[in-house]
Amino acid sequence: MPVDVILLDAEERMEKAVDVFRHSLTGIRTGRANPGLVDSLRVEVYGSPTPIKALASVGAPEPNQIVVRPFDPGTIKDIEKALQASDLGFNPQSDGRVIRITVPALSTDVRRKMTARIKELAEEGKVAIRNVRRDANKAADSEKTAGTMTEDDCDSTKEEVQELTKTYESKVGDLARVKEAEVMEG
Repeated sequence: MPVDVILLDAEERMEKAVDVFRHSLTGIRTGRANPGLVDSLRVEVYGSPTPIKALASVGAPEPNQIVVRPFDPGTIKDIEKALQASDLGFNPQSDGRVIRITVPALSTDVRRKMTARIKELAEEGKVAIRNVRRDANKAADSEKTAGTMTEDDCDSTKEEVQELTKTYESKVGDLARVKEAEVMEG
């Protein structure tokens, strides 16, 4: 595997690790209403669990309110039931056409727990990035062993992989700091 292929593969996989981390942050509550809070919710409808986004439009017209508008009014009860059964701690209110969810303010204790969860997710993201680094370094070593790469090329490849690792770990750290600030300010 040539140097550029090893580096490109490592970079793509590190970018995916950052994307996974970024997506996992959308489910973390801040003091503000965010449609991402209910994105992962699945609703038992027509005999199968269906993502809420496939059944309704979800918006946040106010800082403390999420509005769910079902595409099919017949699914409103199922959506409401799924929201109540979720571990999100919301109390949905329905008027037969739309469901309104008032997002309560976060207590200091809950904010600390959310911040700790962000730190856990960030560490998982960094570990995933480091695993990509390990795989790329192994690929470089095996190329050197096979004789298709010189020792100098192998060393420079590992240095470039380390630079990528630092770059992507700092991206995860930056995203985590921004989210922590959002949680604590709310």
